[in-house]
Amino acid sequence: MKLYQTLLACALASCAALADAATLKIATIAPDGTAWMREMRAAGDAIKTATEGRVEIKFYPGGVMGDDATVLRKMKIGQLQGGAFTGGEASILTKDAQVYSLPFAFRNFDEIAKARARLDPLLKQSFAKAGYELLGISGGGFAYLMSTKPIKSREDLKSAKVWVPQGDKIAEMAFSAAGVSPIPLPLADVYTSLQTGLIDTAANTLSGALAFQWHTKIKHIVDLPLSFVVGTVVVDKKPFDALSEADRKAVEAAFAASFARLEDINRKDNDSAREALKAQGIAIDPPSEADRKSWEALGAEVYQKALKSELSPEMGQALGEVLATLRGGAAK
Repeated sequence: MKLYQTLLACALASCAALADAATLKIATIAPDGTAWMREMRAAGDAIKTATEGRVEIKFYPGGVMGDDATVLRKMKIGQLQGGAFTGGEASILTKDAQVYSLPFAFRNFDEIAKARARLDPLLKQSFAKAGYELLGISGGGFAYLMSTKPIKSREDLKSAKVWVPQGDKIAEMAFSAAGVSPIPLPLADVYTSLQTGLIDTAANTLSGALAFQWHTKIKHIVDLPLSFVVGTVVVDKKPFDALSEADRKAVEAAFAASFARLEDINRKDNDSAREALKAQGIAIDPPSEADRKSWEALGAEVYQKALKSELSPEMGQALGEVLATLRGGAAK
């Protein structure tokens, strides 16, 4: 009898533990097997261990849950608790997510590191005001213009069929300022659109061009950093805030550690991708000094417009102060 009571007590305790367990379902377009997914899964494993099974992360990679708009709808009805988005995609949640998308605002990784030290905490606050918890932000590297034909100047761009991420207002603003009517599409549709000729020009990181197989279609890359690509993982604050304080800290710590590793991986992957793309016969063309100044003038124009409509006053002020420091007193 005592044995039966002991077993029953253990079974009830186990059921209670399962009932208390929380599962955060997170979707991403990133294919399984990529560095992004390996580190995301590593974070999930660390969270399960640190919380003794009280919190589990279930991932849906490869776009199986749909594009970013579909993922957001599923988050609103509770089918998903979170998603992984680029800055442009996440602008649906908070327009401040586009802060690193500003064209030609940052010139190298040293500038990005200084900017992120100031801007990342503000970005986390922006998501929180919108009802979301920013679990992690990872730099994917600089995006470059890529095309099936040479794009040496802003004039060349005017005749191009240019893709912009669906919902990325700053990207649309930038290309419109350059005299281009961009074609907004989900990221998942870019490869097919390059194949069919719907578009002939797009922007991505060098490693991204390989990961999404764009390198089989493009022939030229403008060797000038266009914008800085970030990947964010956000979850609805309601299920996140329902976790205990200790478990919330465990979730944040695990994602922070994994994303720090991912930063290093992305840097190395982009360096390797540059050589791999050259080996594929893709021309990586540096602009002339005159063209460089013309591109940067476009960036300055878009920056002024973005301050008025696409960034919160707090983020705009902080960005201006960062750029003033980087440029020796002049914001742009």
